[in-house]
Amino acid sequence: MTGRNQTVVSEFLLLGLPIEAEHRSLFCALFLAVNLSFSDLCFSSVTMPKLLQNMQSQHPSIPYAGCLTQMYFFLFFGDLESFLLVAMAYDRYVAICFPLRYTTIMSPKLCLSLVVLCWLLTTLHAMLHTLLMARLCFCGDNVIPHFFCDLSALLKLSCSDTGINELVIFIMGGLILVIPFLLIVMSYARIVSSILRVPSTRGIRKAFSTCGSHLSVVSLFYGTVIALYLCPSAKNSTVKETVMAMMYTVVTPMLNPFIYSLRNRDMKGALGRVFWKRKTPFSLCC
Repeated sequence: MTGRNQTVVSEFLLLGLPIEAEHRSLFCALFLAVNLSFSDLCFSSVTMPKLLQNMQSQHPSIPYAGCLTQMYFFLFFGDLESFLLVAMAYDRYVAICFPLRYTTIMSPKLCLSLVVLCWLLTTLHAMLHTLLMARLCFCGDNVIPHFFCDLSALLKLSCSDTGINELVIFIMGGLILVIPFLLIVMSYARIVSSILRVPSTRGIRKAFSTCGSHLSVVSLFYGTVIALYLCPSAKNSTVKETVMAMMYTVVTPMLNPFIYSLRNRDMKGALGRVFWKRKTPFSLCC
């Protein structure tokens, strides 16, 4: 790169979602209506405010420092979601396989230790990628074909050697995504094995009631993340990758509160009454 004139990039242009101009207001209202838990709210809040602003702006830009900050918190809360799903899988495993010892094993001290460990690991991982990205030079195209500062999209724009970044992504991706996913699979394998030893209708119902919501969230989150980052395809278009990223950054957090609330009997009863009224013929009689 020596001997060539370089223009230092001070901001990036986010192309956003492939949405027609006349439909942007509808999607803007839809994204604003998302009701999330704390962790999911933080995860979506990293990208949603800027996306909503850019959808109503003629110059959808983000400063260089703001882009790195967004990338840091995106990695932080994304990793936190992954680790918390592992902790919840272990909680389900203990509840079903060791019900009499549940309160002893899942003590407040252990729960606090798991949460602290999750925050510590996610902080270190997000900081590592952010510092490695900060050392790169961006001296050419500054258009990001995405709705947020995605790690892989930024690497494609860099005019520096990204070999170290790609190696760290490959190694840490296995540690942060593959290992937690395998731990969840192992937990549910032990749960299924425990249920099959004493097959009973009551036990199966209890297991599905306890694990069904968590399995749904795991499938939505890890399915899209693994397909997008660990199993990339040359046939994937920019639009397809953007839609897949939208699945785990917006759609999954939006569905999480609803999925988990299905475990609540009052919620199930309310949904049952709603569907029952729809099936009941309308009558004018009081």
